[in-house]
Amino acid sequence: MLRIWGRRNSFNVQKVMWLVGELGLVHEHIPAGGNFGGLDTPQFLAMNPHGRVPVVNDGGSVVWESHTILRYLAARYGAGRFWAEDPAARAEAECWMDWLQTGLQPAFLNDIFWGFYRTPPHRRDAATVQRGIDKCTAYFQLLDRWLEGRAYMLGEQLSLADITVGTTLYRYYGLDISRPRVPNVEAWYARLQERAPYRDHVMVSFADLEGRLGN
Repeated sequence: MLRIWGRRNSFNVQKVMWLVGELGLVHEHIPAGGNFGGLDTPQFLAMNPHGRVPVVNDGGSVVWESHTILRYLAARYGAGRFWAEDPAARAEAECWMDWLQTGLQPAFLNDIFWGFYRTPPHRRDAATVQRGIDKCTAYFQLLDRWLEGRAYMLGEQLSLADITVGTTLYRYYGLDISRPRVPNVEAWYARLQERAPYRDHVMVSFADLEGRLGN
């Protein structure tokens, strides 16, 4: 039995849950982190010494860090669909996975989602928020150019690139911030919303996080 620790409205947990949904894997979800706590217990720290979610235990194989979990699940259960034997083919998705983790995700989550949405209005740093908005504008304009003529990020089929980058969209389009007009991104987002696993695991209310700086 695949066991998954994390809270449903955690951005990184949602990436994992979306792939689990696409693969149709039988699993047990254990709420952890945020209001659920449990990340500082000896049992949890024995699995992930950093005390963070998501964490999975797949029949005794414990894996943490969301993108590592995605690669593990894709390799074990998604061969031919989410995992290619050819290293060059795998690298096509992994380039975008790293781009998300080192570029778009920190700009959006740190500067906008935390700096704007999760910070009470009287404590916001307007310059930090605007910096995030400007960076995200540039990132999404780049993504819009890339998606020209593509149904999904790597062509006609969903990939790990879509799962990592696409998880951002529900929150990005749910905030009251300025955004560029990016028709290819918007069409891609509409296609993702047609997928039941995306609706079930990514389009999860985050209203309880508004104005809350704690985990």
